[in-house]
Amino acid sequence: MSAAISPLAREVRARVAETLNARLADGLDLHSQIKVAHWNLKGPNFLALHALFETLASNLSIHVDRLAERAVTLGFAANGTIRQVAARSAIEEYPEDTTRDLEHVALLAERFETWLTGLRASRLVAEELGDTETADLLTPVITEFEKHAWFLKATLGQ
Repeated sequence: MSAAISPLAREVRARVAETLNARLADGLDLHSQIKVAHWNLKGPNFLALHALFETLASNLSIHVDRLAERAVTLGFAANGTIRQVAARSAIEEYPEDTTRDLEHVALLAERFETWLTGLRASRLVAEELGDTETADLLTPVITEFEKHAWFLKATLGQ
């Protein structure tokens, strides 16, 4: 634990940092899965989806970094090694044999829903504990990834 900038009580900061680390694990796992889809994509939608997946991964990377930095700002560590992520992520493992374009879209859409569920739960924790800064940090992430989930589902005709 390091010095905290936030005036919130230590117990509040600890709970918020814990939920942020859970989202950090999910986000890093999701990022790696988007990259797997990006690398292994095949099919008639290759060009459009290849570019979309790269954009999604880049956007996610920015937000994951902000979540990690918020945990540290609260006076706690950001835990994001591969082993920590593997032990903690709520995102389902990505099937190794997936190659078809729309299969990747469907798998990522499912994983985006898991990511969003976790983000909403973390925002609720922050709101209930009076950490408006963390809640404010999470809201645009949720908004952006709801849009991304919609893009994926629209691609599937849903």
